[in-house]
Amino acid sequence: RNLLDRDTFSKSDPICVLYTQAIGNKEWREFGRTEVIDNTLNPDFVRKFIMDYFFEERENLRFDFYDVDSKSPNLSKHDFLGQMFCTLGEIVGSQGSRLEKSIVGIPGKKCGTVIVTAEELGCCRDSVLMQFCANKLDKKDFFGKSDPFLVFHRSNEDGSFTICHKTEVVKNTLNPVWQAFKISVRALCNGDYDRTIKIEVYDWDRDGSHDFIGEFTTSYRELSRGQSQFNVYEVINPKKKGKKKKYVNSGTVTLLSFLIETEVSFLDYIKGGTQINFTVAIDFTASNGNPSQPTSLHYMNPYQLNAYGMALRAVGEIIQDYDSDKMFPALGFGARLPPDGRVSHEFALNGNPQNPYCHGIDGVMEAYYRSLKSVQLYGPTNFAPVINHVARYAASVKDGSQYFVLLIITDGVISDMAQTKESIVNASKLPMSIIIVGVGPAEFDAMEELDGDVVRISSRGRFAERDIVQFVPFRDYIDRSGNHVLSMARLAKDVLAEIPEQFLSYMRVRGIKPSPAPPPYTPPIHVLQTQI
Repeated sequence: RNLLDRDTFSKSDPICVLYTQAIGNKEWREFGRTEVIDNTLNPDFVRKFIMDYFFEERENLRFDFYDVDSKSPNLSKHDFLGQMFCTLGEIVGSQGSRLEKSIVGIPGKKCGTVIVTAEELGCCRDSVLMQFCANKLDKKDFFGKSDPFLVFHRSNEDGSFTICHKTEVVKNTLNPVWQAFKISVRALCNGDYDRTIKIEVYDWDRDGSHDFIGEFTTSYRELSRGQSQFNVYEVINPKKKGKKKKYVNSGTVTLLSFLIETEVSFLDYIKGGTQINFTVAIDFTASNGNPSQPTSLHYMNPYQLNAYGMALRAVGEIIQDYDSDKMFPALGFGARLPPDGRVSHEFALNGNPQNPYCHGIDGVMEAYYRSLKSVQLYGPTNFAPVINHVARYAASVKDGSQYFVLLIITDGVISDMAQTKESIVNASKLPMSIIIVGVGPAEFDAMEELDGDVVRISSRGRFAERDIVQFVPFRDYIDRSGNHVLSMARLAKDVLAEIPEQFLSYMRVRGIKPSPAPPPYTPPIHVLQTQI
């Protein structure tokens, strides 16, 4: 919208070029171009970009705009109209998966705005529940009637057929009613609604030499009309048809019901407005070492982030795209607080217990450094208080509109194992997940136990309803070559990869469906307000 006008006699002829960035070397690579739209400053580009989306990865995008002046594919031959930077998560995480952002890049000029929408490619997630019956099939058995069953085939690009479903056999009848069955749309027609589906009818024989009764063809689009006169099919045996002049058919098959079931995805909830609330809890116990010493895990090195800072940034920068207000509660545990030196296991890093929220990941980092200067590292290492802190919030919104992720960064020597297990078992019923990053050289056996991937975690004989804890040791990701960017991207990927599934397991167990996405944005029409 409102692009710069670079043409003297007419308006600009814009094109949009999308670049993606390699994680390691930060090099921008062209991903694709839209079509050129002539003579407009408000183009609606039609050509879409199809990209892979991973919740747990940060995908940086850059959209460049040019006014095309000639047929040359070389961009330097055209006028630059500005650019916009964002992440794929930012687009997906915006209300209705629709992001509007200013175009920048030409000093001193307003370059307009760009509106980007994302939509998950969905046909591959549907499955269909359908049921068939048949009437007056040919009698194939000498003594009884036939024992019919159906075989479904989808057609391939090259015209061949692949079997995709067989019904059960209904014994001794020429008018069978088969049980309803469920099949994915992908298996039935490869997601192509007009592709031929061939259905064969056989009479079952014990020796495996089933007799062919006849066949018919249809398509997903025809079947989707449901039970109607369109979905009664004549079963034809081509051999009989060729031989007998009076041959009509070998019976009919009727579709009784057709129900489409859509498997909902993580993105359906995000698009419907579910917010992910991110809380950080940092271990301020004495076992981390004195922050003024270079050997300390909390050492404040002016030139490089310490392990706590690196882990916090790696995970936080991805999750923040899914939280609209970008305000994150940041807590500490295991320290003595000023002025009276009382020990706390859930204190606000920004020093304000009434409002522990920090603005953005930068705000959290700032509060973390401020706390290091003011509190005294102490102990013991208790996790339960911060888990219960987040659980209290999660317990108050169980309608699926919010989901909570708690990141605990710790040196791993835990003192309240029994209470922590109890807290996790209770929290497994709530819309929350816990990520634990272990820093430093300690043995992390206790953390592995909390992770519950091998043995589901339990407390006093009660097992966790779902697996909500993901643990990783930071040391597994320290890149010997010193390329922290790549190793931190791997860390984030591993700790966040389980979150969409944990999120879906909560929604499924509770029977919560995604809210419909808000309608596409239409700019408000300015009505003159009159005071009465």
